[in-house]
Amino acid sequence: MLKKRFKNKKNLANREAFTLVELLVVIVIIALLSSLVAPKIFGKLDDAKVKTAYAQMQMLSSALDTFKLDVGRYPTTQEGLKVLWVKDSDIKGWNGPYLPKKVDKDSWGNPYLYKFPGSDKNDYDLFTYGADSKEGGSGNNADISVWQ
Repeated sequence: MLKKRFKNKKNLANREAFTLVELLVVIVIIALLSSLVAPKIFGKLDDAKVKTAYAQMQMLSSALDTFKLDVGRYPTTQEGLKVLWVKDSDIKGWNGPYLPKKVDKDSWGNPYLYKFPGSDKNDYDLFTYGADSKEGGSGNNADISVWQ
């Protein structure tokens, strides 16, 4: 019986398993694959942020139009977008909140910019400066306006 026990331990020691070299090879292969895939994924992430910002501005624009229908005017620059989800007691006809939740920051964490009256022939201006938070730019750093 004692010999049987040693035999089992010997079998345990001889069983097949991954060696350290095999594990390192697998890790290197995974790292190489992820270095090829990661840039494409992060490129899509930047595009998604731009599309999200534009979609949020479209939602804000609809809420602003509904506010105008109820109150008879767009919010002033001083009232800002906050009036779409928080009632100001001085506003007659306010029938909000006009958004299910507060949407005051763009995809990059910067506040949406709102001005009333708007420039050009627009009733109001609603925009964000994009990823770089600076006026102008191109690509992901380009300004995004609801009127684009």
